[in-house]
Amino acid sequence: MALADLKGKRIVLGVTGGIAAYKAVEVCRQLCDLGAHVSPVMTEGAKKFIGETTLSALASEPVQTKLWNAENPIPHTKLGQQADVIVVAPATARLIGTYAAGISNDLLTATLLATRAPVIICPAMHTEMWEHPAVQENIATLRRRGVIVVEPEAGRLAGGDLGQGRLAAPTTIVASVMETLTPADLAGVKVVVTAGGTREPIDSVRVISNRSSGKQGHAVAAAAIQRGASVSLITTADLPAPVGVEVVRVETTAQMQDALNARASAADVVIMAAAVADFRPVQSAETKLKKSAGIPKVELEPTPDLLAELGRNKPTGLTLVGFAAETENLEVNAADKLARKNLDLIVANDVSAPNVGFTYDTNSVLILGRNGERKAVELAPKASVAHAILDSVVAHRAAR
Repeated sequence: MALADLKGKRIVLGVTGGIAAYKAVEVCRQLCDLGAHVSPVMTEGAKKFIGETTLSALASEPVQTKLWNAENPIPHTKLGQQADVIVVAPATARLIGTYAAGISNDLLTATLLATRAPVIICPAMHTEMWEHPAVQENIATLRRRGVIVVEPEAGRLAGGDLGQGRLAAPTTIVASVMETLTPADLAGVKVVVTAGGTREPIDSVRVISNRSSGKQGHAVAAAAIQRGASVSLITTADLPAPVGVEVVRVETTAQMQDALNARASAADVVIMAAAVADFRPVQSAETKLKKSAGIPKVELEPTPDLLAELGRNKPTGLTLVGFAAETENLEVNAADKLARKNLDLIVANDVSAPNVGFTYDTNSVLILGRNGERKAVELAPKASVAHAILDSVVAHRAAR
């Protein structure tokens, strides 16, 4: 079973003295929301920017700041040995240099040297500092030792300056933690995911569409990246792109078909989570149809069945996963679609059930396989459902 959340994981969150220290508060909150046990460690410099009380209130235990602690004479050893991962956000040039040199001069650097857990550092500093040869050499040294570096972003810095050096977004940092702790059972696998509901234009304003939000497809793409896959996401949804995913934005079935045709032949796995329109107008008006002109007659024609086309022309070795949104006879209808469209797996859900499918952040699905696989996934966050789907993909590939 792959990682769907961070329950049971112990994370040391190191915070150093930079203006971006305030973002560590959100990183802490997100990690705790995912079920992690977060042990915060602040340097003396960090206390100039945020208060200990803030992190202590949000984390799983009070902030630690002192290497010399009467209650625990070796706090760095305990922290380092118990950690599943250590994250430093922000990591200043001073921390990076000290760590690279192997110097232990406070609780955080001592903990970094006293652990065998993965270490993630998230640099944040002014552009001139980030680009300095000494800093870049220190970063290169840490990378060679296996330290994971979440690159700073370009944007507004302290003092109103613009440039490279801004701390990565908290969601990016948390995604790096998830990826680090998730087994890489899809390493080297090329995955294509479709998501969202296609929109077929009636005129320049109106469309024929459906209620698909794209959330489950985006969750699958994010989970696949965490498990080491190379992922392309073809989506109609206006949702943030999962970190590390190639995102192709489309609207119509024809556009999705073009994007899919360009990528499916090189893929190992195609997961068709998108709700593709069954019909589209034969003609689309280039301008807005006016109400004063009367009720328009909209003649419809079928759209290409993208999933069936893939099933008919499935390359050897491709694992093809379809979705079925149903309101009745869930298993019967899903099994019929599985066979009829030559799928390897199908993910079915009853969208009439409470908190299932479409705009919800939760889902409950039934996964069926061509070889008789059957897995029921009870109501859970869509991220957890995504990993359950990928568990079935991994198992199917292994059995084949």
